[in-house]
Amino acid sequence: MRDTRTVSCTNLSANFKIELAVSLYSRKSKILFLGLLSQKIITQRCDRIGMSPDRLRSIVPMFGGGTHYVETLDAILEFVAAHHPTSDELVGWHRGSFANVSSRDSIMRRVRYLQQVGFLRQANDHWELGSAGQEYVEQGDVATLLRIMCDRNVGLRSLLYALVAGPMTLAEVSKQQLDTHPELGWSRGETGMAIQRVNWLRSMGLVEKRGTEYMLTDDGHQFVATAVEEWADSDWVPSVSDTVGRAGTYEATIQARSVDPEFRATVLSRYDRTCPVSGVDHPWLLDVAHVLSWSDYPEHRAELANVWALSKTHHAAFDRGLFTIDQEYRLHVNPDFETQSELLNRTIIDRAGERIPLQEGNLKRQYVAQHNATLGWM
Repeated sequence: MRDTRTVSCTNLSANFKIELAVSLYSRKSKILFLGLLSQKIITQRCDRIGMSPDRLRSIVPMFGGGTHYVETLDAILEFVAAHHPTSDELVGWHRGSFANVSSRDSIMRRVRYLQQVGFLRQANDHWELGSAGQEYVEQGDVATLLRIMCDRNVGLRSLLYALVAGPMTLAEVSKQQLDTHPELGWSRGETGMAIQRVNWLRSMGLVEKRGTEYMLTDDGHQFVATAVEEWADSDWVPSVSDTVGRAGTYEATIQARSVDPEFRATVLSRYDRTCPVSGVDHPWLLDVAHVLSWSDYPEHRAELANVWALSKTHHAAFDRGLFTIDQEYRLHVNPDFETQSELLNRTIIDRAGERIPLQEGNLKRQYVAQHNATLGWM
C-alpha cells in the first residue's frame, strides 16, 4: 500500500519534501531517486539560463574560413540585433555576405546550430538574439564566447587539456575526442568533426596550426591553467553504462577533487579507464591523482604529465607515501607499510620492484623525481 505520508506534503518546503521522500525508499530505490533528482536539478538549472541540459555533440562551422568563425559569428549577431530578420532575410544576408554561399539548407543548418547554442532565438517568424547572444554581445570578449561554447559543446575543454601534452595532428585530435567522449559517435579515422573543433579554437586564438599539427597558443595555455578548477562545478558527466554511479558517485568524486569533469575524462581515457597499479577498471572507482600535489604546485594542476589514474584506495596510499614509482616506473614500497589487506598486499607490497605498465611520456620523470625527494624513505 502506498504510504500516505507522501500524499499530505503539498504545503511543506521543497527541501523537507525531498528529505521525506528519500526516507520512504529502500536503499536501492533511494539511489535511483537521487539519480532522477540530480537530473531534475540539472534540467532546472539549464532552464533558468535558457539552455537544454544536453550538450551538443556536433559543432557546426561558420562561413568565412577556418580562422574567421568568430568574425562571422560577430557579423551575424550584429545583423540580427539590428534588423530582427525573417529566415528569408537571414538567408539573403548570408548569400550577399559570403562568396559561393547559396544553399538555403546549408545556411539554415548554421543558423539552427547558433539557436541550439543560445546565440539566436526565433520569435514570431523573426530572429533575435538569444540569452547567450545577448551576453556575448554585452561582454564582447573571447573569454565569454569560450565559456559559452565550452558550456554547450562536448569536448572543447578536453581537447585543450590534451594539447597541453604536445602538438596533435587531426587524426590524433579525432582519436582523443572519441576516446574521451565515446558519445560523440563519429567514425574512427574521420577527421571532419575534428577540423570544426580545432577551427573554432583557432578562431578564438587558443590554438594555432603549424604544418600538419595543432598546438596551444599562450592564450590557450592560460585558459587551461585555470579551467581545471574553475569548471569543477560543470553539470556534464561522461557517457557510461552505470546510470546509478553517474547520479551519485561521480558527483561526489568531482566535488572531492575539485576538478573539471572534462579534465577527469581526459585523464581516465589516457589510462584506458584503468588503474595501472591495481587493475581497477570501473570509472566511478578511479581518481585523478597528482604526482606533484594539487596544493603545493597549482601551476601543474592541469598538466597531463603530472597526473595519473589510480583507484581511490591506491590514490590515498600514494598521497600518504605508502608507495611510489621511480623514473623508470618501477614500484617502491614504504618499508614501514604493513597491512592485512589481501588487495594491498597483492597490488602493492608483493609488486615491489615491478615496472608499472605506463606508456612512455604519460608522466614526466622530473615530476616523479621531485615527488620522491619529499619521501624520507626513498
